[in-house]
Amino acid sequence: MKEIRVLVVDDQTIVREGLVSILSFQSDIKIIGQAQNGLEAISIARQDQPDVILLDLVMPKLDGFSSIAHLKEVAPSAKIMILTGYADAERVYKAIKSGAIGYMLKDSTWEQLLQAIRNVAIGQSYIDSSIAIKVIQEIKNDLEKNYPMRRLLQGDVGSGKTVVATIAAL
Repeated sequence: MKEIRVLVVDDQTIVREGLVSILSFQSDIKIIGQAQNGLEAISIARQDQPDVILLDLVMPKLDGFSSIAHLKEVAPSAKIMILTGYADAERVYKAIKSGAIGYMLKDSTWEQLLQAIRNVAIGQSYIDSSIAIKVIQEIKNDLEKNYPMRRLLQGDVGSGKTVVATIAAL
């Protein structure tokens, strides 16, 4: 198995160093750097091109959400996995829409974290099972908010008009 190059980004020293310590014992994972905020992460990612970036959301200077686009720009092949304490669907949805392919809670087990890193490294998405249903509901809500577009795409229900006729009538 190919070695997975990981950048750990978290403003809490004990969390960051604990992650680095545990991950360093894995034969298929190499820690290429650690950062305490998004600005440091961007600099390290630009220089060292990680395979996976473990990214906290709430940090000083540049938070996780604001960092995602910059990280994707400087390290386009890096896979971003959010590792946070926040389980609300809005944050999960926003992180994924921003470019993260994984979202995991800090109260997960080490085994879950290691499996998630390995999955994300090969391009598989990972969403903590305890919040996946919340994300599905958020997607449904987003679709409901776009009801007029749905009506346009489906045709004007009840009137017998097709999409082409609906557009022509505009």
